[in-house]
Formats: sequence, structure tokens, C-alpha cells
Amino acid sequence: MTPPFPLKIFNKVQGQQELNDKHWYTVNATGEASQRTIEIYIYGEIGTWGITANQFVRDLTALDDGVSPVVAAFNSIGGDLFDGLAIHNALARLGERCTGRVDALAASAASVAVCGAHRVVVAENAMLMIHNPWTYASGDAEDLRKVAAALDQALEVIIAAYKAKAPAIDEAELRRLVNAETWLTAREAVALGLADEVGDGLQIKARLGQGAMIQKYQRTPKALLDLLDNASEVDEPVVDAPQPAAPTADPAALALLITQACNKAGIGNLIEPLLAATKLESEAAVQAALAQAKAVHDLCVAARLPECAVEFVKAGLDSGAVRARLFDKLIGSGGGFEIDNKLPQNEDPAAKIQAKQPDPTSIWAARRAAQSQTSKGARP
Repeated sequence: MTPPFPLKIFNKVQGQQELNDKHWYTVNATGEASQRTIEIYIYGEIGTWGITANQFVRDLTALDDGVSPVVAAFNSIGGDLFDGLAIHNALARLGERCTGRVDALAASAASVAVCGAHRVVVAENAMLMIHNPWTYASGDAEDLRKVAAALDQALEVIIAAYKAKAPAIDEAELRRLVNAETWLTAREAVALGLADEVGDGLQIKARLGQGAMIQKYQRTPKALLDLLDNASEVDEPVVDAPQPAAPTADPAALALLITQACNKAGIGNLIEPLLAATKLESEAAVQAALAQAKAVHDLCVAARLPECAVEFVKAGLDSGAVRARLFDKLIGSGGGFEIDNKLPQNEDPAAKIQAKQPDPTSIWAARRAAQSQTSKGARP
């Protein structure tokens, strides 16, 4: 029996940011066949906008030989709770050969996922963040009561995941910490039993394209926010000398490039916005704009708002801004598609059958006719 509605539970942040790191999720095996180690790097969001549990399990299964050690390294703000829980269970099934490693941050659903590992190592300068589940919904009062009940159940799932890692933890204290959105240092996580060891500090970019999202949490540590600010300053490029101007490109050739690429990618409706946005300045700018336009198109299709792609491309928005705009549109319209308890309808629904209304005149005439027939039959 299918549940009354699908429920996705997210971080308590609005909008998603694109990761700066090109290869933010990788799975590989290192070493010789007899001494290989399977390494999984989850450096980004978990769920729809990032790595899904389905992809994670498929990639792990493809490399897992059943005996090699597995290291799952996390630097993630979290994401979809149920994808995080599925990753948690996938790691738990590996048993003692699985180590979860927090390289910088395992927040929200990522903290649930990493706790599935038999052994959890948190770097000295890393953090674990735990908080209540959150979602968005639309509907009448009864619909919202069902969502609230589902969130209560989701909280119990979170508590069970943490207690599976730390069975001796005081449950009342754990619930207090979760409710308060608690950021745990490596040593605090070990003290609670959610981690087994404090590892060496790593030089990891704290933001990984997620700085704007980290800032939206209610209790983000000031030290982490300061680190984000410093990283932005360090990342500014230093220009030692003026760079020679790029050779002037042929506008006609660039326009043809945009047209052919859009038609091939099935985004012909974005040709005009791209011509306007790029101003046909250079091939590099055109190629970057094409890649961005395809990403924007895919995000709009995933959000079931494909008509917004033209507007976003024309405005020159990046993927992070597009995700935030789509999120706002979904919430503002009240059509939050992640929660929908309506059964799909046919394109041509059957017409409702109306009950036939009683006709007093015909009923009385039929009764008089029956009485008249009876009277005739009764005559001698």
C-alpha cells in the first residue's frame, strides 16, 4: 500500500547553492588488489540537488568486493533526510570495515549518514551539526496536521540513528541538543559517543560553495562564519600585471555556435536570451553561458517550472540563485510539489453520475393507474 503522500525533509535553509568544486563527489579504490581501500568523498549536498542515496549505493556496489576497507569522507551541509538515512544504513551494512570521516562539516542529514559507519573519525578542526527535521507543505488544516505528524516521526528516526551509534547517550539530553540546533566540535562529538576518534586537522575550504547556506542556519558558530569570510579574501585573485586583451571574436560565428548548441541540447527557447546575455563577446564567455543555461534548464525542469528558464537565463543568474528563486516560487505559490497527497487524475476524468431526482407527478400517475387496474380486476 502506498503512503498517503511522499514526504521530503530538508535542512532548515531556503535555497540551494552550487558547489565550486568540480569533482565534489567521487568514489574510487586505491592500492593493490590485496590491499585496496575504497574511498568515498561526499563533499556537497545529499539528495535531489546533490548525490542521491540511489547513486551512492550503485557506485559503492560497483567497487565493493566485500572485504576491502571503506572510508566515507564527509564535508556536507546535509540535505534530504531519507537519502541521508539510506546512506546511513548502507554504511552500517558494511560492518567493521567501514570508517566515516568528517573532514570539515557533517550537518543535518550528513550527520545522520556518517553515524552509520562502524567507526567515526572527526577531524580536530571539523564539526558535526544536529537539528530538528524541517519541510514545507501546502493544504488544508488536516493536510498540515498530517505533515506535522510525519515530522514528529522523522524526528524519532533521527534520534534512533544517533542512538544506534551512541547507545549509552542520555536520550533526554540528545533530544535537547537536536531541538537546539547544536554544533559539536570533534571532542564534543566523541564525548557524546557520536564519534569514536579525533583526527588530524585538515586544510579544507570551509565553504565548498555552500557558504551562503551555512550562514542561514540559526546557530552557525562565529568561528565558522569568520573562516568563510577569510576564505573569500584568500580566494580573491591577485593580478600582478594587466593581461593582454583577447582577440576579437566573430559575432556571426558565435551566434551560430549558440544556435547549434541549443538545438542539439533541446533548449532552443534559450537562444535569444543567450544572445542577449553573452553579447557575443568571446567564445569562452559563450561556452560558459551555454553550460550555465543547460544547468538552469535542468533545474527548472526538475522543479516543474520549465517556463522560468528563459527569465533566469536572461537575468544571467547562476545555479545557486536559480535554486533559491525556484524554492521561493514553490513556497510562494503554495504548490510545494514535494508534498502532495492527491492521487493522479486521468486527463479526461469520468463525468460524475447524478442520482435521478424523484418526479412526484409521474409517481402519482403510476399509482393511480395501478389502483385503477386493481379495481377493474376486482369486479364480479
